[in-house]
Amino acid sequence: MKISIITVVRNNEKLIQNCLNSVFNQDYPKDKVEHIVLDGASTDATYQHILKHEKQLAYCHSRPDKGIYDAMNQGINLATGDIIGILNSDDVYADNQALSLVANWFNQNPDKDLLWADLEYYKKSKLFRHWQSSEFKPGLFSLGWNPPHPTFFVRKKVYEKWGGFDLSFNWANDIELMLRLLEKNKLPGGHIPKVLVHMQAGGVSNRNIGNILKQNYCIYLAFKKNNLKISVSRFIFYKLFSRMKQFKKKGHHGK
Repeated sequence: MKISIITVVRNNEKLIQNCLNSVFNQDYPKDKVEHIVLDGASTDATYQHILKHEKQLAYCHSRPDKGIYDAMNQGINLATGDIIGILNSDDVYADNQALSLVANWFNQNPDKDLLWADLEYYKKSKLFRHWQSSEFKPGLFSLGWNPPHPTFFVRKKVYEKWGGFDLSFNWANDIELMLRLLEKNKLPGGHIPKVLVHMQAGGVSNRNIGNILKQNYCIYLAFKKNNLKISVSRFIFYKLFSRMKQFKKKGHHGK
């Protein structure tokens, strides 16, 4: 089983090497891992770091794009793997067995199209938040639930049939995609109760209250576009409650 990993980056010279190493160091057969790295015309040394490893990458380029999700769609179109995952340039896999775990799960579950796991946020090297996900049940998205996107793996045939990221949304494009696949189209998926990705805290969507409000408004629009019902007050209540529990668990490593 071939796995494609897509990394989209712009001006992240400090952390891109960790991300690249995280994929290079996986114990899954090297000829079955396709790492596609798309740089959005960085103005720092990011692309120079990438080029040092050009021979280890399936594909890389540096050019302007229409934003992170446009670049991710480009990566999906380039991918030739059976399974596609997206690893942000700030993130790393929790250990070097991550892709082997993913491949084994899909091999053992040929009837499933989607997979997700747990995630930990770090501020530098300090554990900040533990995101323990769960199996999906209809209606969970309306309660503020969604899989951690960096742990979300999809069979390529799903993207070919149902499309990639909807660029009509300025925020929450990843949540709209997962909502569309799981809640609307009811594609079969499953959860591995293990931390798969370590993520650096401080992403754009969570950087300040204004961005959080924009993201949640776009989630509301995503429900409307997919003809799904949502109670805004109920959504906000349950989302806040679930996030608070994640911070209480910050001493747990999910192992």
